[in-house]
Amino acid sequence: MSGIRGHLPKEQIEAYSELHPKARHLLFSYGTAGFRTLGVVLDSVLFRVGILAALRSKKLDGKTIGVMITASHNPEDDNGVKLVDPRGEMLEVAWEQHATTLANAPNEEFLSTLENFIRTTRIDLSKPARVVYARDTRPTGESLVKALEDGLTAIGAEGRNAGVTTTPILHYLVKAINTKGTKEEYGEDSEDGYFQKMSEAFRKLVARRPRIPPLIIDCANGVGAPIAKKLSEYLGETLPFVLYNADTTTSGALNSNCGADYVKTTQRPPPSLIGVLQQGQRACSLDGDADRLMYYFIDERGYFTLLDGDKIATLVAAFIVDLVKLAGLAETIKVGVVQTAYANGSSTKYLSDRLPVRCVPTGVKHLHHAAEQFNVGVYFEANGHGTVLFSPWTLEKLETHQPSTPAQSTALKHLNNLTQLINQTVGDALSDLLLVEVVLAHKAYSAIEWNSLYTDLPNRLVKVHVPNRNDFKTEDAERRLVTPYGLQGKIDDLCKRYDGGRSFVRPSGTEDVVRVYAEAVLRSQADELAYRVAGMVYDEAGGEAMRRPKEFM
Repeated sequence: MSGIRGHLPKEQIEAYSELHPKARHLLFSYGTAGFRTLGVVLDSVLFRVGILAALRSKKLDGKTIGVMITASHNPEDDNGVKLVDPRGEMLEVAWEQHATTLANAPNEEFLSTLENFIRTTRIDLSKPARVVYARDTRPTGESLVKALEDGLTAIGAEGRNAGVTTTPILHYLVKAINTKGTKEEYGEDSEDGYFQKMSEAFRKLVARRPRIPPLIIDCANGVGAPIAKKLSEYLGETLPFVLYNADTTTSGALNSNCGADYVKTTQRPPPSLIGVLQQGQRACSLDGDADRLMYYFIDERGYFTLLDGDKIATLVAAFIVDLVKLAGLAETIKVGVVQTAYANGSSTKYLSDRLPVRCVPTGVKHLHHAAEQFNVGVYFEANGHGTVLFSPWTLEKLETHQPSTPAQSTALKHLNNLTQLINQTVGDALSDLLLVEVVLAHKAYSAIEWNSLYTDLPNRLVKVHVPNRNDFKTEDAERRLVTPYGLQGKIDDLCKRYDGGRSFVRPSGTEDVVRVYAEAVLRSQADELAYRVAGMVYDEAGGEAMRRPKEFM
């Protein structure tokens, strides 16, 4: 095995590999959300991901790599897996193709493919390998963990099972483990450390503020339920939680008629909250792995009002800008916001009048990378996934800055506490929820007052099932279609017929669907535009006339 440093336990890998054969007809692709498909077909993928994670660790001198087994907001039968790099960030983009290649190698060629990969990436096998892994509550998760562990054992990696937890906690653990004992130490590398860090910062931030009324949380019948319950024990009376959809054992309950994706796409509360929500009362929904957050309330006319990722971004960004000014740092610390094409046009206008705004393609890696370009980067997708990033330079500046007035000192303390409250590794529904509650407490805003910062253009998001999502290619941060040829021109012509009309089409990164977004000044027009474009997409993809959804125009 020339060109490879160290020993590869080939016989051991082959023996374990035979226990996890890949089905010949299946093809897997590592996308924005990692690998994601039906849970029952992922056994071979998890085994190989175990080996890949170990090799990633060796490549990075034995730093701990994370592996999260989840399919987030997808239906319960789906599952998935993604790798987390040492700072708690997404896997380096160049390695996504390596993951895809290894997952798809025929059984008889797996070892040679592996050797070739080790050789070309110049991995020193004599280095240690350390991996921390976790799963959500999906029924297929337990067997997939075993397949992953076989991969780790086969290559001789050291594994740490973080159990059943949220995706954001796994990201937190990876960063905490890798920064332990350094000046960048992120926190104690345990679930307890995570709760302790956030709850202490929250208590400091809401001290001497009026008592916060209870918050209704829809837990999507997912892993967010037990984790929110634990967090509430740390928060005590500073923020009482009332948990709904907290059933993690009933088959088929996960993300079914509940959760962040449900309220965003249907634009109504989960059925379990109808009759529960009082007028003006705050409520929010997590998704299946608690990395997305949606707020909402019932207005005085009895209408459901959604406070999505755009609303969270505007609330948070404006608050941080104010604190930076109050701390006397407006000239040195620049705050910026990153959005995607899904951002409501009204939110983009509101923010652009106040601070720099960048639009990037959908996907955490694009948002996270763009947010890193600012001193303080706020990024939230409209779907409720997002966080705030403070650059290393900014963190040092906040720690060392000498305030000249008591007002500056207070603002500076608040900013430093925000850096502890916010999970900067990834979007975290529970951390973001606490952040929202801090801003509402400081501003003395109700949900109604928060919503009135700007008025959303009515919008509609429609899923269109297609035979092959890869037939749809985009450009301009996914705001325009390149293929199928001619379809973008038809969409442009259609949008001109509606006041404030805007629509775009993009393939899902996780399933064979194309997503259609549309907005217009009137609700009826936004709906009509969305369904007309959906009809165009369905016909362009060769959809059967007999199966055409009746709402598609």
